[in-house]
Amino acid sequence: MPELPEVQTILDALEPLVVDQPISSVTILWPGVVERPGADEFQARMRGRRVLSTGRRGKYMLFNLDDASCLVMHLRMTGEMRVVPAAEPYHKHDRLAFRLADGQEWRFKDQRKFGRAYLVEDSAEIVGKLGPEPLAERFTGDFLRGQLSGRTAAIKSLLLDQRIVAGIGNIYADEALFRARLHPQRQGGSLTPSECDALAAAVKAVIRQALAELGTTLRDYRRPDGSPGEFQNSLQVFQRTGEPCPSCGTPISRIVVGGRSTHFCPKEQVISRR
Repeated sequence: MPELPEVQTILDALEPLVVDQPISSVTILWPGVVERPGADEFQARMRGRRVLSTGRRGKYMLFNLDDASCLVMHLRMTGEMRVVPAAEPYHKHDRLAFRLADGQEWRFKDQRKFGRAYLVEDSAEIVGKLGPEPLAERFTGDFLRGQLSGRTAAIKSLLLDQRIVAGIGNIYADEALFRARLHPQRQGGSLTPSECDALAAAVKAVIRQALAELGTTLRDYRRPDGSPGEFQNSLQVFQRTGEPCPSCGTPISRIVVGGRSTHFCPKEQVISRR
């Protein structure tokens, strides 16, 4: 599933292609892609609109429109964005298309059909309950400590809670926990202030590096031009089961935490240091 670095990378590539381009028509190839309003109203309201600016909250893309409404889109597991010549035949997994005034078409492709589009008056209707961005100033060790206080859930599961921090998924949770040398099954409330500081710093570092390397391509993720990201070449534990830890050489282990495949070094990330 695309996480913050992948969503931001796609958005950065899309912005110059769609901003200030009037939308002449909308084709909904699978009605379920539009979560709100209904498909007919969505088409009518989007026709003639222009994207004035773009933004992102967590894993959501925000397209601010010239009538003060906002198109919010979530890629979910297999969503892709492309801008192609309008004459290009649709792919069998294309779900939504916006015809642009320059003769191009902005298309949303989604094999698994989990991605969604929302047309709302205020993006807060969709993203208002998200926690802070991991690169925001307020996301600190002290903030994290406050959010984790008294929590008995595994720290891996808590990092995936979008109400605590927005945009982190399975890949970057595993990578950040390795950098902070924290076992993914540690109870959130058991982390010390120094461990919270280390984890907040690790989250920021891994997100910054993944952004610089244009995201992680393991299977589905591609930028709008079809090119992959590069951070998969920098992964230290994620999906490296049995390979040597880059720090100590111990084989990387895989367990399931909260229903999610989880990777860690059993020597560097012990369940308790006491």
